[in-house]
Amino acid sequence: MIRVLGIDPGYDRLGIAILEGTRETHALLHSECFETGKNLPFAERLHAGIERIVSVIDQFSPDVIALETLFFSNNQKTAMHVAEVRGALLYVAQNANCQIQEFAPQQVKSAVAGSGRGSKEDVAAMLHHLIEIPDKKMRDDEYDAIAVALTALVSHSR
Repeated sequence: MIRVLGIDPGYDRLGIAILEGTRETHALLHSECFETGKNLPFAERLHAGIERIVSVIDQFSPDVIALETLFFSNNQKTAMHVAEVRGALLYVAQNANCQIQEFAPQQVKSAVAGSGRGSKEDVAAMLHHLIEIPDKKMRDDEYDAIAVALTALVSHSR
């Protein structure tokens, strides 16, 4: 049995999920969408997100930290900031002596929804069939983090 921290990296919203289990059985222990203040400077937003991840690591002691790789958009400033967040997250994961796994968005969609071209809605709907998820309103970032963690859990257990 392993414990995975799945992260959908961002500085505006950071998807976080903790799953525990094996390839066949898995349970969602925690998930959230951590949001930073839109009026804060980037450095403060980065710090707040990283501090939240450190807190989750301290609370849940994951074996593996799984990140979604960067999806390049047309907005270079956003892409650069997300890349900076990913760099900080990799540092934190290494510092916590956790195994690091990275997955492209298409890999996650394929693992969860059966197609690398699946929509965010397809992934969210399929997650409800694959794992027990609390009945609460969730943002896409939280679903993405759950999907990344599930992809890591299933691939780690092979």
